[in-house]
Amino acid sequence: MINLYRHSATIEAPNLPVSYGDVQDAARYLMVQAKHTPVMISRTVNKMTQSEVFFKCENFQRTGSFKFRGAYNALVQLSYEQKHRGVLTYSSGNHAQALALAGQLLGIRPVIVMPEDAPDVKKMATQGYGAEVIFYNPQKTTREEFAQEIAEARGLTIIPPYDDKAVIAGQGTVAKELIEQVGQLDILLVCCGGGGLLSGCAIAAHTLSPSCRVIGVEPAKADDATRSFYSKTLQTVRNPETIADGARTPSLGKLTFPLVQHYVDEMITVSESAIARAMFFLWERMKLVVEPTGAIATAALLEGMISSPEERIGVIISGGNVDLAKIQSYRQLIDEPDPFLGDFI
Repeated sequence: MINLYRHSATIEAPNLPVSYGDVQDAARYLMVQAKHTPVMISRTVNKMTQSEVFFKCENFQRTGSFKFRGAYNALVQLSYEQKHRGVLTYSSGNHAQALALAGQLLGIRPVIVMPEDAPDVKKMATQGYGAEVIFYNPQKTTREEFAQEIAEARGLTIIPPYDDKAVIAGQGTVAKELIEQVGQLDILLVCCGGGGLLSGCAIAAHTLSPSCRVIGVEPAKADDATRSFYSKTLQTVRNPETIADGARTPSLGKLTFPLVQHYVDEMITVSESAIARAMFFLWERMKLVVEPTGAIATAALLEGMISSPEERIGVIISGGNVDLAKIQSYRQLIDEPDPFLGDFI
């Protein structure tokens, strides 16, 4: 259950790296290229929660996740020389696909560093967009170190998956678009990996719906952002064993950490079984193809962690690139139906 206070860090006004003006600029760059994704509602969910819930479906975005917004916004603003030399990123899949497509659209050559154990569906899609993919063993090296070596050797510009001003601003257009579609919100639930989506959306919500409480949600097995948020000291985690591969980031970034501290009201965590339950609920009851990471924010809602009757709640579904080969292993995580869901599952 959420606390009934606003996080004290939002009272101050430090010199932060990204502003709502940056989000507005990103929206203009994305106006033609990004999809205006739909908002779904469920009478079942509204009845369960006694609230009005709006699901922002970024699983319908180009490349199947919100990541296209940040990737395209970052590439379109590069200098001519940077575009000519090419770019590099490191990603478990969704940012990789997004950068690959954005590069294709803008005529920029992308190189993608991916872990060997990334979902096959994401590997194939990234290569299908024409990117050069270089795999690495996450047990032997960090993706940042490996990527830095390649970038320096080839003269490539690194576009990080979340800790980049243009990427953060691009991701913030998700909440901007949601609020413009449905109006003022009381609560906004956003999944958190490296904090790009969370911080960008929090900036937009803070401006467009000032009374909205922004709550970040991450896997309990990858709770570095939650620990960082409450300790006010950057915490890390190494290769967490969570089914939400998009949340396996080692920590919040140098840019996203202060933004999360300033704009986000609360951080909570959800279990692996809760993520799996939420994912199957979205598949079976709402007919939405959602990957584990994309179901994290929904999990917090369906597990009864947000008790706010008669309020307007926004939930970001961040992506739909599910690895169908792992369905059985996901199903095995669901030990028993959660008491809050009762007969709804």
